[in-house]
Amino acid sequence: MISPDNLPAKLDRIVWIDCEMTGLDRTKDVLVEISVLVTDGNLRVLGGDEGTEPGLDIVIHASDELLNGMDEVVTEMHAKSGLTDEIRRSTITVAEAEQQVLAYIMKFVDEPRTAPLAGNSIATDRAFIARDMPELDAFLHYRMIDVSTIKELCHRWFPRIYINQPPKGMNHRAMADIKESIKELAYYRAVAFVPSPGPSDAEIKGKLADFS
Repeated sequence: MISPDNLPAKLDRIVWIDCEMTGLDRTKDVLVEISVLVTDGNLRVLGGDEGTEPGLDIVIHASDELLNGMDEVVTEMHAKSGLTDEIRRSTITVAEAEQQVLAYIMKFVDEPRTAPLAGNSIATDRAFIARDMPELDAFLHYRMIDVSTIKELCHRWFPRIYINQPPKGMNHRAMADIKESIKELAYYRAVAFVPSPGPSDAEIKGKLADFS
């Protein structure tokens, strides 16, 4: 029987990425931090053996000109989180960050275009990845798992689930944001989705008539 516990790795892996930028304008803003975690289909984080923390977090250098061009909200946000100082100290380029992230993902994902990208409002992150990290973008599956989609559906269909969602730290750092997104999806899975392994074939076929 097909279940989440016996899927082959190429159908099981989920790549979680979160980025911090100098803003959301793709014509002028740049990536300044990228973090990645890989989970299995049951949202269990992979890696972290031998006492090391799983995942990878990279702060990317940006010029003072770009940092000084950030709007007031982003300037305050990155200063408060400590990211601005880390950006100035970093010597890592976008190209170097791309290769490090790709190498990390390939520890868990053997074949290109098999693992979907996941996160919150992940289309924004992917737009910057596609622009600045094309090799990474090409390795990921074109499909994405956007936790914010489930959030918005619960807002409309199950308001109590939406209202009681786990609180967020709101510290605006990439790795913390990924961990919160994984936790949030696990919450929705537990309270909004039917338990695994889901309905039987007969139950599914009984519902199909409603959609014919």
